[in-house]
Amino acid sequence: MQTAINTELISFNGWTLRARPSSAENPRLLVMIHGWTGDENSMWVFTRRLPSDYWMIAPRAPHPAESSGFSWRPPQPLTDGRPSLEMLYPAAEALINLIDGYSASVKLEARQFDLMGFSQGGAMVNLMGMLYPQRVRKMGVLASFLPSGLDEYIAKKALAGKDIFVAHGTQDKLIPVERARASMALLEQAGAQVTYCEDEVGHKLSANCLRALEVYLQD
Repeated sequence: MQTAINTELISFNGWTLRARPSSAENPRLLVMIHGWTGDENSMWVFTRRLPSDYWMIAPRAPHPAESSGFSWRPPQPLTDGRPSLEMLYPAAEALINLIDGYSASVKLEARQFDLMGFSQGGAMVNLMGMLYPQRVRKMGVLASFLPSGLDEYIAKKALAGKDIFVAHGTQDKLIPVERARASMALLEQAGAQVTYCEDEVGHKLSANCLRALEVYLQD
């Protein structure tokens, strides 16, 4: 897999991440969260036409995945691909600490930041939006789902005022589209306004939905 040009591979506070700094006067931070078995190189395929004022970082998840690559939860083979709040919370908390530490080190304003995640990474985006709504501005959730265990946050309308982008393929065999639609309904129950793009593809982002994502992230 090719990585994006003009990126830097960085070790920071025990993390491995790939970053693309921005020379804009007031750059926005976009944190890209890869899926299960991915790494810090996986998300750059989505960035070719994103705004130049984005300072982008893509961290490597902290746990080795069961087969290859990395995961946002420890290996738990009996979970049937359905990680919960309990499983993912430590990684979400660690990711917030990484964002704060890294942004301070490069003097980047990141009291609010944008998130984009694919598959398990999208579940992390949903979780972080619920846990840290005051920190998260935009949320791109690609071929993903809402983790279980978030009923209290949904009831409290944790996502009130959030505009979330969700994309899914009708032919997705790994995460069925019905699961994505059910997750989207829960996001709306939590107060979010959801922009939804559905296309006839498998576990990937279609060209049409990539263009819609780019529009969503423009401002």
